[in-house]
Amino acid sequence: MSDNSKDLATVTSPYSDHEYPAGLANVSDDKVTDPGIEPHRVRMTDKSKKHEKAAVRQVAALFFLSMFGSAFALYAYFAFPIDANLDTVRNNTLFLGLGITLGLFGIGIGAVHWAKTLMPDAEVSEERHLTRGSEAKRAAAIEILALANQESGFTRRKLIRRSLYGALALFPLPGIIIFGDLGPNPANSLRHTFWANGTKSKPLRLTKDPDGALIKASDVTEGSVYHVIPEGLTEDNPRYLEEKSKAAVLLVRVDPKDLNEAADRKGWSYDGIVAYSKICTHVGCPVALYEQETHHLLCPCHQSTFDLNNGCKVIFGPATRPLPQLPITVDKDGYLIAQSDFHEPVGPSFWDRAAKTNSNGIEG
Repeated sequence: MSDNSKDLATVTSPYSDHEYPAGLANVSDDKVTDPGIEPHRVRMTDKSKKHEKAAVRQVAALFFLSMFGSAFALYAYFAFPIDANLDTVRNNTLFLGLGITLGLFGIGIGAVHWAKTLMPDAEVSEERHLTRGSEAKRAAAIEILALANQESGFTRRKLIRRSLYGALALFPLPGIIIFGDLGPNPANSLRHTFWANGTKSKPLRLTKDPDGALIKASDVTEGSVYHVIPEGLTEDNPRYLEEKSKAAVLLVRVDPKDLNEAADRKGWSYDGIVAYSKICTHVGCPVALYEQETHHLLCPCHQSTFDLNNGCKVIFGPATRPLPQLPITVDKDGYLIAQSDFHEPVGPSFWDRAAKTNSNGIEG
């Protein structure tokens, strides 16, 4: 047997059938020495009033830097607006980001520098009490908080306190104004689309997306699907993408006998041709999949499924209301035209907190 064989000898644990190396059998018998608390190192700010005052000025300077960064972010938001062609996104993002970074950086580093140079740094060890303390202990806790306030100098060091107040007051403002980029209130902005620009004397015709070709009812065969936008909505419109995202429509033709139309929507289709908003009522994804055999429209994002033959009501998925229908007919030349705008807001319904059950039994 080699010299190392003793290290590989095994012992049997009295609490199990497993065997362990003999060298590990008595590990639990070794005592771990309490390392104790490291000796306190006196800082220059503890010894010198000059260094203490310098540290106060440094902390305040960092808080003032935060105030400057937040103010610069506000300036950058308005000084570098994003235009319709998104050409100014780079400058807006760069300078707005720099300002917000300075706002957060100044507060964070200032607080750390304050704690490291001016607040007491002696380590203490206390027992943890898991239950509610007595009234005497609660009173003692209040005294401890008062002592912490005295030691940190929060109420005594006015320069630090006031500069911190200013930094905390300014740094949330850039984030608040950025919320303005989320757009106007959906309850208003989604209620009307580009289709509302049509009039009784000059209704908007339906055109193919993206070439803008007019659509005749005779050209729409049963089972075919067209992606449609309003006549006159072109890329030279400064709000082209926004308007298109709201007005996009799916045009489908089915056997008129298969349509189960509500009484108040009998005149909204033409010879089996129906038009519904392309924007899913769940979170706004484009509904672009059509099952010809079942006449179902599917949203690829979260699998919401709409029954085209029954007013596009929801039959599966997280959407909560049917797709809005665009009333259509034909003009004297046989081209498909919109009778009016949608009669309800398009797009997702999560913003509508006052949802009511409609005639289809779906909340919307």
